[in-house]
Amino acid sequence: MTFHEYQEGAANTAKYRENIYKDLPLTIDNFLAVSYCTLGLAGEAAEVANKVKKIQRDDKFELTPAKILEIKGEIGGCLWYLAALCSELGITLDSAAEYNLEQLSDRKKRGVISGSGDFR
Repeated sequence: MTFHEYQEGAANTAKYRENIYKDLPLTIDNFLAVSYCTLGLAGEAAEVANKVKKIQRDDKFELTPAKILEIKGEIGGCLWYLAALCSELGITLDSAAEYNLEQLSDRKKRGVISGSGDFR
């Protein structure tokens, strides 16, 4: 499966647009949709972190196949919200991935792969 195929499939399951934002101006409508996707992504990412934290705290760092499957499910949730966010922004997951690799490659060439800041 490609990112493009995933993004199209994810769009077919997006229910948040059916129930809200119907009578608002387009700019507010779009911003609320972007916000919804962003907040959903943050929640799913927190669930990934929480699963890993509990493996450290409760399971003595043992990554069992069952725990990995749980994390995989939460990663899927992150991916869904990323796909929805990209769709709301009018971009593709493919283009976001390509842009990220271009940035990382440029940083590596310039010797600034470590550090902080988006535009280093």
